[in-house]
Amino acid sequence: MADPHELPGDYPYTRGVYRDMYRGRLWTMRQYAGFGTAEESNQRYRYLLSQGITGLSVAFDLPTQMGMDSDHPLAAGEVGRVGVAICSLPDMERLFAGIELEKVSTSMTINSTAAILLALYVLTAKRQGVEARKLNGTIQNDILKEYVARGTYIYPPRPAMRIITDLFAWAGSTVPEWNTISISGYHIREAGSTCVQEVAFTLANAIAYIEAALQAGLAIDDFAPRLSFFFNVHNNFLEEIAKFRAARRLYATLMRERFGARSSKSMLLRFHAQTAGSTLTAQQPDVNLVRVSLQAMAAVLGGAQSLHTNSRDEALSLPTEESVRLALRTQQIIAHETGVPAVADPLGGSFAIEEMTDRIEKEARAYLERIDAMGGTLAAIESGFIQTEIQNAAYLYQRDIESGKTIVAGVNRFTAAESTSIPTFRLNPAVEQEQVKRVRDVRASRSESEHSSRLAALEAAARSTGNLMPHIVACAESLATVGEISDCLRAAFGEYQEH
Repeated sequence: MADPHELPGDYPYTRGVYRDMYRGRLWTMRQYAGFGTAEESNQRYRYLLSQGITGLSVAFDLPTQMGMDSDHPLAAGEVGRVGVAICSLPDMERLFAGIELEKVSTSMTINSTAAILLALYVLTAKRQGVEARKLNGTIQNDILKEYVARGTYIYPPRPAMRIITDLFAWAGSTVPEWNTISISGYHIREAGSTCVQEVAFTLANAIAYIEAALQAGLAIDDFAPRLSFFFNVHNNFLEEIAKFRAARRLYATLMRERFGARSSKSMLLRFHAQTAGSTLTAQQPDVNLVRVSLQAMAAVLGGAQSLHTNSRDEALSLPTEESVRLALRTQQIIAHETGVPAVADPLGGSFAIEEMTDRIEKEARAYLERIDAMGGTLAAIESGFIQTEIQNAAYLYQRDIESGKTIVAGVNRFTAAESTSIPTFRLNPAVEQEQVKRVRDVRASRSESEHSSRLAALEAAARSTGNLMPHIVACAESLATVGEISDCLRAAFGEYQEH
């Protein structure tokens, strides 16, 4: 039970990580975006900045996420489809052309190739004349949830963890204001987990990253302040608010009692939230505006530091500019018209919220104890325990929808006789050919001897114990592509095959 005398900003941070919360500073308003070529995405970012977003959020296409260049045979049909295609440093420079990187906070949703994309971002800033130490943002860099919920892994878990801890160590001195990981419960929930499982498995992954960093010789209070989290905001309004409060309290106690953190900054669960894509419906898409509004309000009442609001048309296509603007206006109305940000923890003391917070914390802690008994998170993933728990929860949820026990407006109740159509986004099919030509032009323009020697040095480092990040940066600077750098690491580490 929460201490009735606990204030926002007090350990264990049930009521919020900062004393003033939004009275001192509003959450960062991000709109996740990326599609087609770097120029097209750059235009969308400039539009969003003109409409009042306060942080960029980059979506990369599947080939980029999987460490494949746009001309790889398996990339055919996927280039620029669910995100922007980034193959090399010139692509990253085009992506942020005319955007002053020292003045924006950038979040990049990328995992297996996170180290490469962060290197490209730092080099792009350097070419803009911006010092790396002035850069602010977040790299998702959360590989464990890929094995349990999403699937864009490349390497086996243990070498993948090494890349992550190497990034922690390198970023601590090179980009000290950067959040080096965003430990994600979002995709766990999208895969069908329950609210409790989202908290438990996210924190189990956090424990694994922290233990790996400690084993690599890093000190807890040196890297923990730059850890951040990413949560879903689902439909159960009160439960979602309680979920965030429970996650904060559980994390703070884990950091102090289990890992011996002494700095208060190491105990703060700072998180980005995104409204639940899996709740959006193709039927009656305008109704999604209502869902997103309620989910966004739950994120704010739950104390998010950063928020993305989904667009009404995302069950149909990439969002149009009009839909993105409406999604952003939802956040701006909550921020400036509702009065909610004027109170640090508006629902603190509610009997329902406090009971739910206690229950979620208790049940999530029980999951963590089960995972510890199995030998930790990696063992639980390798045995399939976490994956099976999520799959079972997803089955039960879908069964309840199909039986009508769980009502989804417009789908299994309150349906419309006529289908509702809205304008949808269409991607130019010529994007793929254009991007393939660009990556081949980059290969033709570079110094082959410099590029080859740097890739060879990276592979040698991967086969030894040195930090990989300086080698990745050197390769990227010599115009090695995302696919080529990934292939070097594949040669050293192998590829993961799910059992």
